[in-house]
Amino acid sequence: MTDHKPIKTVSIIGLGAIGSFFAFQLQKVLGDRLRIIAGGERKERLKRDGVTVNGVNYHFHIVSPDQDCGGDYPDLAIIITKFPVLSQAIQDIKNQIGPDTLIMAPLNGVEAEDMVASHYGWDNILYSLAKVSVVMKDGQASFKPDAARIEFGEKRNTVITPRVRAVRELFESAGIRCVIPEDMERAIWFKYMCNVSENQSAAVLGISYGAWCVSEHANFIREALMREVIAVAGKKGISLTEEDMAKQVRVLEAVPPGNKPSTLQDIEAGRRTEVEMFGGTMVRMGRELGVATPYNEMFYHAIKVLEQKNEGLF
Repeated sequence: MTDHKPIKTVSIIGLGAIGSFFAFQLQKVLGDRLRIIAGGERKERLKRDGVTVNGVNYHFHIVSPDQDCGGDYPDLAIIITKFPVLSQAIQDIKNQIGPDTLIMAPLNGVEAEDMVASHYGWDNILYSLAKVSVVMKDGQASFKPDAARIEFGEKRNTVITPRVRAVRELFESAGIRCVIPEDMERAIWFKYMCNVSENQSAAVLGISYGAWCVSEHANFIREALMREVIAVAGKKGISLTEEDMAKQVRVLEAVPPGNKPSTLQDIEAGRRTEVEMFGGTMVRMGRELGVATPYNEMFYHAIKVLEQKNEGLF
């Protein structure tokens, strides 16, 4: 099997919670060969203030979306924005995408790869997801690197392809834990099931991760949301089970109890959430597939009410 060339240059768009994790780790091995794509006021702010991760301030190599690479395309592009601005991010990173640039979009949800592929085709896309519990407070990100990981690969990974191996070598050299699941599509849906249940219920109830380790009532709600994802996934030929739900319980026990899912952090900070990608997408897919999703519909509307409250509608 022919080796893929080493990954020596990486472009990232999106320097929020998870994006900061990638940038923090990758700059250690790439230096200025790590490019952060940002324009306008955001570019000026990043140049001026940098980004604080785990108490240390970092300044990255910032590149405007309209800046031409001059043919010096990155080997890997990582799109790691919030889902509501994914369409804009896909446009903003276009000058970084060359014919051989690998693309990863480890966002929440189950539709990121489809959206990226609609613009750039499937040939250079790797499936991916990030599992990083990040606390964002006053614009500063904190996380435990040894508890974070990225899962990625081809859609099926019965054999590790050269390009997957090349990305794994880069990530491991940067101290990023890697997992290459045999079935990436199923792995993405498993994370989606966890996100749909934990993010939505935490946002509405105002609870941190520790609640699910002590409250059977909090778990009843979380599990009801999960089972609706299992039903929708099954209609799409993706097998998620009660055993997967039990596996997530063990994961929750290892999360610092005071950590909060990102949707709750968004509500508390007065930001728009990713609820369209969680409950909104679940309700839409459920209707298309003939699967009832009453819990997701209720939590979707509840979070929309909280957003409207934050916006001063009432």
